[in-house]
Amino acid sequence: MNKESSRARRHVKIRARMRNNEKPRLIVFKSVRYNYVQLFDDKTGKVIVASSDIKDNSKANKVEKAKAVGADIAKKAIEKNITEVAFDRNGYKYHGRIKALADGAREAGLKF
Repeated sequence: MNKESSRARRHVKIRARMRNNEKPRLIVFKSVRYNYVQLFDDKTGKVIVASSDIKDNSKANKVEKAKAVGADIAKKAIEKNITEVAFDRNGYKYHGRIKALADGAREAGLKF
């Protein structure tokens, strides 16, 4: 069992729990360099809002940038009158950048 297959297995379990969810999904993706997040409506199949730290030129570390991305997506979601979401961590373990992103979104006003 390697890292990729473990993540794929966790991803399948997470998606199975969210199958009949009424709230939009807050989907997280992390690459080696950047953090990406989007708010996705499963009913219409469209992305509502998205955010990333690609254009963030600060000297902050990846965890601090992830927290800023979480706060940014929460601000954009609240502007669209969305306050409750389902958190889809995409198979990643809930620590480090993923936890920081979730904490940033919660502090900015999103509920999940």
